[in-house]
Amino acid sequence: MRRSAGLTFAALLALPGCSSQSGAPDSEASAVPSAVASGGNAGAAIESNYGTPVKDRMATIGLLNKRNNLEQDLVLRVGEARRVGNVIVKLANCEKTLPWEDPPETGAFVQVWVEERAALSQPLKWHKVFSGWLFKNAPSVNVVEHPVYDVWVKDCAMTFPGEDEDPAAFASPSSKAKPSGKPSAAPDAPAAVPDAAGGEDAPVVEEGGR
Repeated sequence: MRRSAGLTFAALLALPGCSSQSGAPDSEASAVPSAVASGGNAGAAIESNYGTPVKDRMATIGLLNKRNNLEQDLVLRVGEARRVGNVIVKLANCEKTLPWEDPPETGAFVQVWVEERAALSQPLKWHKVFSGWLFKNAPSVNVVEHPVYDVWVKDCAMTFPGEDEDPAAFASPSSKAKPSGKPSAAPDAPAAVPDAAGGEDAPVVEEGGR
């Protein structure tokens, strides 16, 4: 079932999602024709100031063969092309919204070639059937229109600064979690000794016994 959602890509103002029962791949991936792999580039990718560099990103692209209702995932690096049977999928770029943007969105610039005949009397030839951005949460914005194959984006593997850091590491000592009330002293624990000013320093017990 296709879903629709608003687009919030701040860095992607340029400008098919479909799900099916999963099955075995159509066939083993084979070599991509050199004429296809080296040509038909989408142009230089525009680097943003945030997140993983474009060259280090990877996307998961769904591929469905409607003829036999078999679906498989293609994990591609930016610039990589994968051939499965008589279809080739190439990833030119992928993006995700910034962590604070809402609603979240994931997109990938994908190119698709299919080896087919323009007419019954003509030989098989590679034809580019799609080149553009596909969006995970708004698949209807751009659709791969082909009678046999459907292609859509599932994920873009990239991170933004601060996503993998532990927020607790930046907390000041006064802001760390403290137990409510006074912890009960152990039966054999010595009483706390007041200091010269009459105060009492008790050990801070963090939640969870750590």
